[in-house]
Amino acid sequence: MSNTNAVADDVPLTKPADVGFWEAFRVWLKLGCMGFGGPAAQIALMHRELVEQRRWISEQRFLHALNYCMLLPGPEGQQLATYMGWLMHRTWGGIVAGTLFVLPGLCFLIGLSWLYIAYGDVPLVAGLFYGIKPAVTAVVLHAVHRIGSRTLKNNVLWAIAAAAFVAVFAFKVPFPAIVAAAIVIGYIGGRIAPDKFVLGSGHGSAKQSYGPAVIDDDTPTPAHALFRWSGFARVLLFGAVLWAVPMALLNMVYGWDHTFTQMGWFFTKAALLTFGGAYAVLPYIYQGAIGNYGWLTPTQMIDGLALGEANPGPLIMVVAFVGFVGAYVKALFGPDMLFAAGAMAAVLVTWFTFLPSFIFILAGGPFVETTHGNLKFTGPLTAITAAVVGVILNLAVFFAYHVLWPEGFAGSFDWVAALLTLAAAVALLRYKRNVMQVIAASAVIGLLLKTVVNV
Repeated sequence: MSNTNAVADDVPLTKPADVGFWEAFRVWLKLGCMGFGGPAAQIALMHRELVEQRRWISEQRFLHALNYCMLLPGPEGQQLATYMGWLMHRTWGGIVAGTLFVLPGLCFLIGLSWLYIAYGDVPLVAGLFYGIKPAVTAVVLHAVHRIGSRTLKNNVLWAIAAAAFVAVFAFKVPFPAIVAAAIVIGYIGGRIAPDKFVLGSGHGSAKQSYGPAVIDDDTPTPAHALFRWSGFARVLLFGAVLWAVPMALLNMVYGWDHTFTQMGWFFTKAALLTFGGAYAVLPYIYQGAIGNYGWLTPTQMIDGLALGEANPGPLIMVVAFVGFVGAYVKALFGPDMLFAAGAMAAVLVTWFTFLPSFIFILAGGPFVETTHGNLKFTGPLTAITAAVVGVILNLAVFFAYHVLWPEGFAGSFDWVAALLTLAAAVALLRYKRNVMQVIAASAVIGLLLKTVVNV
């Protein structure tokens, strides 16, 4: 009888050799440098490298870890890399894998942020961003469609999404308050009408086999991955220290109201609110970074998202751009050290944004590996995800306003930008082009329009 789980007749029958730490190090670095295209592309890349080609982990174990990461606030791609590294090589393996998933993108984005803020008025750069801005607006609309089509499965969830949009658009309700309301609605609704608040993870089940893996379906849980209350408490304690010490130093050296200290506090809160991916937290970031703190302008926020989309690593790395621009413009180290201030802020906000993700994995991973339960979305999380759709729609409206009416409603409507936005949306929704291709093409068109046609 043939093996119906095999993808081909030549599926390997022997288990690969155990993975060395430095071999894994090179792979994590490779993934960090190649992680373009957002979380879906990053997870697909990890699957190909770890499950299909190298067979370090089985399909079932990979999806089991992914389902857990999807339940957490924060970037699921980076969390999944941390989980895989931890499962194979203990705590240091997880730290290395998660760090290398972020580090290349951080270095790249610091360089891009400097070029943007220092030379953004150069006609060449201005032309590129003229084409990029409409594409980013279309990308956010695409995110609304993608998340909404997966999430809004009934009228109750549609109503939650609509209410969230009205709350943030018409009444300027802060994003944390919307999340809190969604939790309450989901908690109550999950008990009154549980069928309305139960969604699958959206990743399906494992149907393929690529041959035996180093960590296979039936591989016993490694000793370090077994849940122990002592280990759980130790991770929480170290995590608290790693957060509290730099925050205390910032407060002592600069004071609580200083930009660096406020960035650390603000992005800590942002890290705990990113249910639904980076697009879900972007409205919270622009509410705070633009409206409350004045770290950057709406136009700069749109440009920063474009740079984030063109950067390897998690899209939430756009926080490094926000930090860089805010510190650079405010000249926190004086007019002669603008780059140093920007780089310092970018590293700072990256630390506070990603530290919770490491804690979630290193503390919660042993529980997941020990129970091997089939994790599902809870009622509150389902309600949060529905509310996120409405909040992201508000972000799309926010971007569209600043792109199509660059001088406000009192100014003229930019028909060229509108056509570029429509073309980018069609490319994404109808022809399924990836984000990098759309942004690159839009940048070239914008450059030609500004330098050749002189729009």
